[in-house]
Amino acid sequence: MSLARPTDGVAALPAWRIWLGRPETVTLGLILLFCVSLTLLSPQFLTVNTLFDVLRSSVTTGIFALGVLLVLAAGGIDVSFTAVAVFALYSSTKVVLAVWPTAPYPVMILLCLLIGLGLGLANGFMVYRFSVPSLIVTIGTQYLYRGFLLAFIGTAHIMNIPSAMDSFARLNLTKFQTADNTNVSLPVTFLFLVGAALLTQYILSRTLLGRAAYAVGGSIPIAERLGIPVRRVTLFVFGYAGLLAGLGGLLHGTQNQLANPFDLVGQELDVIAAVVLGGARVTGGRGTVAGTLLGVILIILIKNNLVLMGVPSTYQKLVIGAIILLASGVFARREPR
Repeated sequence: MSLARPTDGVAALPAWRIWLGRPETVTLGLILLFCVSLTLLSPQFLTVNTLFDVLRSSVTTGIFALGVLLVLAAGGIDVSFTAVAVFALYSSTKVVLAVWPTAPYPVMILLCLLIGLGLGLANGFMVYRFSVPSLIVTIGTQYLYRGFLLAFIGTAHIMNIPSAMDSFARLNLTKFQTADNTNVSLPVTFLFLVGAALLTQYILSRTLLGRAAYAVGGSIPIAERLGIPVRRVTLFVFGYAGLLAGLGGLLHGTQNQLANPFDLVGQELDVIAAVVLGGARVTGGRGTVAGTLLGVILIILIKNNLVLMGVPSTYQKLVIGAIILLASGVFARREPR
């Protein structure tokens, strides 16, 4: 009698096939394909200036995306983070100008982080307390936060920003002039994206809350049977997304040297698209920091350089939508059944 093991007859996949099957590899392949196409169409594309442009543009989108990643990993979705970001930026700018115009930049960072954290925790509380889908809750709070900002705080653009924001906007990690006399610089705000990525990676891979987020996103009933505190995880992921939204809002205002209460409207889908392109599953339980950052780079490349490929900018959403559908189809076919 043969005592066959359950795994007999099922050949283990080689490492290279496992690596090729990862969503991050697909996204990286799309980035390389896009870069090669742009280089063939315009040799000026492959320059340090282009690289720094992409990195500079990735700061705010990347920080937003890292917060959304945790929410998606836990099986939720958040579309209110841009409203949280603008609320934190505009209200903190008005408070600082009114109370302490010469306040140092770390004070503004702390203020925006606290505002973002508070609004994010409010999202998490309502999602768990009322057992309402997070999409519905965050659509509601998106309108609530924007409405409160415009009705009670202000509608005028603040161009005379605090001196600390203005000074910080001028700081660069590196700045030089190329052979064709083009000034190239990488702002110091890029370090915040690096710090947020390292912190998010640490949370997801080294903390119980990070691992619990994946478990809750995989199956809430199973997570509850395992003793995972779903309420605490829900508050944590939405609070973290709000925290990063507050930071991203301040950096966006700093880079543009402007506090605009109507800013960032409509950028939610770009950020969520970047996270999904990075391999996060909208039903929860999956997603990585590396994949999310690759998704952000792909979205930035498309948005900044589509015209070089001869595609009108009005087709931008169409191209992004088509790439999301293509990538999602590839990811779905590679899912174990």
